[in-house]
Formats: sequence, C-alpha cells, structure tokens
Amino acid sequence: MRPGDAEEGRRISSLRVVLQVLPVLLIVGGVFYDLLTPHAFTAIPFFTAAPLVAAPVYSLSGTVVTGGVALIATYAVHARYGLAADADTVTEVVTVATVAVLAAVINRVVRRGEGRLASARGIAEATQRAVLPEPAGRIGGFDIAARYEAAQADAFIGGDLYAVQDSPYGVRLVVGDVRGKGMGAVAAVSIVIGAFREAAEQEATLEAVAQRLERALAREATRRGGIEAFEGFTTAVLAELPYGRGVVRIVNRGHPPPLLLHVDGTVRCLLAREAALPLGMGDLGTWPDRADETGFPAGATLLLHTDGLSEARLAGRTFRAPGELLRTLAEEVRRHTGGGMTDDMALLAVRRP
Repeated sequence: MRPGDAEEGRRISSLRVVLQVLPVLLIVGGVFYDLLTPHAFTAIPFFTAAPLVAAPVYSLSGTVVTGGVALIATYAVHARYGLAADADTVTEVVTVATVAVLAAVINRVVRRGEGRLASARGIAEATQRAVLPEPAGRIGGFDIAARYEAAQADAFIGGDLYAVQDSPYGVRLVVGDVRGKGMGAVAAVSIVIGAFREAAEQEATLEAVAQRLERALAREATRRGGIEAFEGFTTAVLAELPYGRGVVRIVNRGHPPPLLLHVDGTVRCLLAREAALPLGMGDLGTWPDRADETGFPAGATLLLHTDGLSEARLAGRTFRAPGELLRTLAEEVRRHTGGGMTDDMALLAVRRP
C-alpha cells in the first residue's frame, strides 16, 4: 500500500458512511420540513435529492427503494392537506418519479464505470507483479525490501525498475530509470530486467552484466528504429554482494549514487570514481565499465533509489529493517511533496545482518 493510502482510505470510508445515511436524512428532513412550515413552502428539493445521492453509493435496488420512498413521502405530505389530485401534487410527484428513474440510470452508469476501473487496476497490478515482482525478504543471507511509488494515482508501474538476483557470484541488484513514460517505458523496463536476470546468472563479473544490458538496449533501439534509436537510454546502478566478503561492488551508469547506512546512523554516499554514460548511449562513447568496491559491514544497509535522495535526509537515523527504512522514506517524500510527486520512485534496500 502506498504511504498516505491508509489515511485517504479512512477519509473515503467516513465520507461513504455519511453518504449512505444522507438519503434517509433527506427524506425524513423533508417530511419534518413540510410539517413545520406553512403549506406554501415545499419539501420537493429534499425528496428529489434523496435518490440522486443514493445513486452512486447504493445498489440498484437500494436506489429504486429510495426513489419509491421519496415518491410516497411526496404524495403523503400533499394528501394530508386533502390535495392528493391537484396540479401541484401531480407536478411534484411526476418530478420525483422522473428524478428517481434518472437516479437508477446514474446508478447503472456508475457501477459499470467502477467495474471498468477495477478491471484496469487489476491489469495494472498484474503487470507490476509480472514486470517488477516483489523480491523475497531474504536472499543469499541478506535482508531485502523493495518499494515502487508511482507519481500518478493508480498508475502502478512506469519507467523505474529494480531487480534482485541470487547468482553463483553473489547477490546482484539493479535499480534504474528508463527515459520516457507510458507503455514504451514499461517495455524497456521489461527488457532491462530480463537481460539483467539472465546476465546475472551467466556473467562472472558485474562489468560484464552491465555490458549485456547495454547490448540488449542497443538491439531494442535498432528494432524500434526512428528517434528512439538515438535518444532512448536508461540510467542504472548495478551492485554485487559477494558471499562472505563484507564488500559491495558497484557499477554506476549515470544514476544517482547509492547510499550506505551504518548502524551508528552515519551515511555514506557511494560516488563513482569515474563518470559513465547511461545504458543505451554506447554510440556516444565506449570505455570499459569499472566496478567500485567498498566495505559493507555487518548491520549496514545499502539503499539504491531513483529519486535523488540525499544523505541529509537519513543522517543520524537508524532503522530496524529495510522495509521500515523504505516505508519511512516514501512517507516523508510524499509529505514533502504534499502528495503530488512529479516522478515515480523505486527504492531497494539490502541489509547485511
């Protein structure tokens, strides 16, 4: 669940409860309004509003019943004056009946729209699970957590990516950001992740894994042709955690540097010693990838991300688990942006127990 969703869900639930009782209150209020005011005053706004309010929150049968009760109440308040068949009574009864029929139509339209939205959400969720499956909580002896935060509500996946792969050479990870949006970006994400998983199993070095990703994107650019062949690229950072060595090896291809959080709250930004172009831009210059190696002590957490988090946000703080770290960061980013993130965010945290 996205940070802030729980609070928003509670607000929506409270509003839904109010809307569910409002049609009843409108009908009862209309009756009392008619009883407590002179005959010249009419309660027709109360009775017409009740089925319209019921339409988006009640079932079809509930909406029809609400309209029927409003219709009976309209007739009854006139009948008590002995005016059951005068022109005003007929006009108001016809008005309420018309609105009740309209409310039933609105109810069906709303329900069909909700069904289509639920189907679209289901497809988006299935796509996310297929392209960005949640990694296991523990891989190769490391505690792992991942989180994807879409900037647009209900857009479960975009151009950010992450993947974790256990391999004969250690646990290997990638976090990246594909240029562009929409289904083209999602397609590129699937290509990068697919190439990474295959290369992570087969290649003996992290540098060779990066080159495999470069070639995969080059093939895709050639296949697509047009402007994407010249402008498509992916920033990415690859990491390797060799078994039993207490180090992390990193290849950074134009991506925000990872952060290393120590158990005492100090934070270190793992800057690349040599700048490198993003993946997919090999035509602009070629040079061998060189992995930077640094210590990864017990209890430390490696954070790979896509939104340019700074050391200042984390310095002096400790977290019990990678999942807690990611939840806190996501909540703070959303609070800082007022819930209006302009870009997606992928977070991947690995802790050495």
